Amino acid sequence: MRYCALSFSHRKTPIELREKIAFNQEDSFAFAKKLKDYGAQEVLLVSTCNRTEFYFYVENIEEMIAKTLKELAEIKKIGEEVLSANAEVYQEVEAIHHIFCVVSSLDSVVVGETQITGQFKSAYKIFFDAGLCNKALTRLIHFAFKCAAKVRNQTEISKNSVSIASVATQQATRFQVQHNLPKKALVIGFGEMGRLNAKHLLTQGYEIMICNRDQEKIKKFILENPKEGYKISSCVFEDLQKMLNFYPFVFSATAADSCVISKEMVQEVEFKRFWFDLAVPRDIEHFRDEKIEIFVVDDLNQVVQNNLATKRENMHKAYQIVGIATMEFNQWLQNLDVEPLIKEIRELAKQASMKEIKRALKKGYIAPDQQYSVEKILHQAFNTFLHAPTQKLRDCVNKQESDIILESIKSFFDIKGEGVLLNAYKCEYETPVK
Repeated sequence: MRYCALSFSHRKTPIELREKIAFNQEDSFAFAKKLKDYGAQEVLLVSTCNRTEFYFYVENIEEMIAKTLKELAEIKKIGEEVLSANAEVYQEVEAIHHIFCVVSSLDSVVVGETQITGQFKSAYKIFFDAGLCNKALTRLIHFAFKCAAKVRNQTEISKNSVSIASVATQQATRFQVQHNLPKKALVIGFGEMGRLNAKHLLTQGYEIMICNRDQEKIKKFILENPKEGYKISSCVFEDLQKMLNFYPFVFSATAADSCVISKEMVQEVEFKRFWFDLAVPRDIEHFRDEKIEIFVVDDLNQVVQNNLATKRENMHKAYQIVGIATMEFNQWLQNLDVEPLIKEIRELAKQASMKEIKRALKKGYIAPDQQYSVEKILHQAFNTFLHAPTQKLRDCVNKQESDIILESIKSFFDIKGEGVLLNAYKCEYETPVK
């Protein structure tokens, strides 16, 4: 069994394709269950505005990737060749390194943001509870969370970090000053992104209207943010069309499968408007209007890249942490195979000792009252004899020839078991381009 990942992210996949292959929670379960039926021992699906990624623990990586692409093409009505051209596949150590980078927010549009870690935790918990990922992916993800914590604690990559929501607010404020517009904003959808939008807007002094189906979420948010001067009101989705034309700034991040704002909903107004569509699939229909500028997630990427220059040094250190964590996890995986092998050799030695003791008792070579003392002597003798070999076994996991050594020992002692051992020497990781 081996780890692998199939990724459709902002790095290579355009937003037009990302929104087509995005999954809601219910659909992600159904799709993941199909993949288990196709041979994945464990599977985790993470779908956010910037990525849809599949993580597997599987025996045949090539076959699993092929089946996933075929099934995805059929369900989403997209050509399989289009999916293949826009996908990135990571195998074994590469997959481990990739997930560590993703959870540590080194693969995010906004490097250092912490939202992806929370999204990953939520996805993992849901898939674990559903029995879709178990021991193998749990090991990997727990190490990934530890790696992300090290990156946060040992670098300043998350210090003063920005999120897509904060970048959108910064852009809005720039336009607000430039066009002398009132600080009034409509926030549509109140999931994690919507709440982040609201918090950033309130901090910047905006009066906000929150449009959401679940009004209880908004009431709770208002109670949790009682700061004097905050102006928060709410409306239901039935009022969206009416409210849409009152505000110069609109931030939309729903979990809808199709657009919630169409051109037909737009009325003529005197002021300039700026709409930020932070959802994937997109919430706002693509149309042209001289008085409305529409921004999607990928449009904010350039702003983020401009801010990235100040983080180069911290990114280099963060990649070093991720690289070391990848090798440590890989070594830990190998030790999981080495330790049972050592235990099995010691057990064989113990069985040989007991067999000879029984034979000696039967033939009268030793008296029954001497049995315990002889057992102790033989046990100590075998411990002494096996000490150096077992230590060398533990040391050899870092060597290029470790697979050959360990599998040869299994063959010599006729020890059965899974023979797939990863090589730590294969672990290579990139540092940021200067």
